[in-house]
Amino acid sequence: MKNIISLFYKNLFLTNRLFTGLACCVVLFLLSFFFPWMGIIPELVFWALVILFVIDVLMLYKTSKGVFAKRHAPERLSNSDNNELGIYLENWYTFNISVGIIDEIPFQFQKRDIWFKTNLKPRERKLINYMLRPTQRGEYEFGDVRVYVKSPLGLIRRRYNFDQAETLPVYPSFLQMRKYELMAISNRLTDIGIKKIRRIGHSMEFEQVKNYVAGDDYRTINWKATARQGNLMVNSYTDEKSQHVYCVIDKSRAMKMPFDGLSLLDYAINASLVLSNVALLKEDKAGLVTISEKLGAVIPADKRPAHLNKILEVLYKEKTRYLETNMELLYSTIRKVIKQRSLVVFFTNYESLNALNRQLPFLKRIAKYHLLLVVFFENTELKKLSEETAPNVEGIYIKTIAEKFAYDKKLIVKELTKHGIQSILSAPQNLTINTINKYLEIKAKQKL
Repeated sequence: MKNIISLFYKNLFLTNRLFTGLACCVVLFLLSFFFPWMGIIPELVFWALVILFVIDVLMLYKTSKGVFAKRHAPERLSNSDNNELGIYLENWYTFNISVGIIDEIPFQFQKRDIWFKTNLKPRERKLINYMLRPTQRGEYEFGDVRVYVKSPLGLIRRRYNFDQAETLPVYPSFLQMRKYELMAISNRLTDIGIKKIRRIGHSMEFEQVKNYVAGDDYRTINWKATARQGNLMVNSYTDEKSQHVYCVIDKSRAMKMPFDGLSLLDYAINASLVLSNVALLKEDKAGLVTISEKLGAVIPADKRPAHLNKILEVLYKEKTRYLETNMELLYSTIRKVIKQRSLVVFFTNYESLNALNRQLPFLKRIAKYHLLLVVFFENTELKKLSEETAPNVEGIYIKTIAEKFAYDKKLIVKELTKHGIQSILSAPQNLTINTINKYLEIKAKQKL
């Protein structure tokens, strides 16, 4: 009996409707002192309210389980993407109910408005969907689902607590990876901004001899096969395959800078995952190296089916460090691990020419043995400042400084080009598209 009373006390919440009724009773009692003719009307109203209160309590508490709720969540969340979650509800009462739901989401989201309202008919089921966008990789702890139920009378509200505590990992953006994967498979990459690169010549990797079809390049006619078959036969060539593509990610303090809730490291990780997947779809081999003041992960290039999951698991654990990159260690690692000429995509960030000049000797050495592509970030906030009209003298100073930093970025691109090093200067939100464009361009022009 004591436990039942305790449960009733902890899960009973008075609503505004009941407080309004009590306030009306108090007003009527006060008025009865000044207007005796009102008689027992205040008492009747009060006892009517008490009876309704008891009826409402019996309706909500006559069964131990009046509703059921469960959180529907994926096994893992995708960083920087909108992930769909849901709350599944069932009404086990024999009457209509009004429901309020609180989902205890992880503190990383800093959201206090996860409150849903809905109505359920008897035995009705409903799924309430909502979106969460994480901006950090790691583990996110979800708490309970709390459901507050009101009967049609609406005088009290009963709370149900459902133990839905779970921990979900937030991985690099695999939703973005799947989007590009589907586009690549269906040859629709141009729909999402991927440029169509005109092929220079054609690959010399022979595939087969086939019958001539209108539109085939007449320069590929195989005259010996034509003489044997009596029909025009042409040689068919395919893109060179099994080329090595390495993503090298800088984890130093230069990659800690935030943009739209994500660090530059997270943008580089998302782009690396997508690029590795596209390379595997093109039947190339994808590899990964992470570096800061010390060596991080090293994954040799491969194209086996489980290789992408291995890259995903490694990228999930990577974090920014706070010292400068050890370029000498990076050069020695590349010389030791990468045995054949490869495309090396180096994700880093430079804010000044001095920062580039400290690393340039090692970049030039790497470029002697591999096709090096340096990817760094455009500071979009400084770009906005440089394009705005200065309202006063202080604004002129700020605009001048912003233009100077933007000009330094262009000088960095020019300096890299002078030494035969390809580069991409990209805004963070366009990093993935620009990187894939460059990879497809390299493949089309057979630079590797």
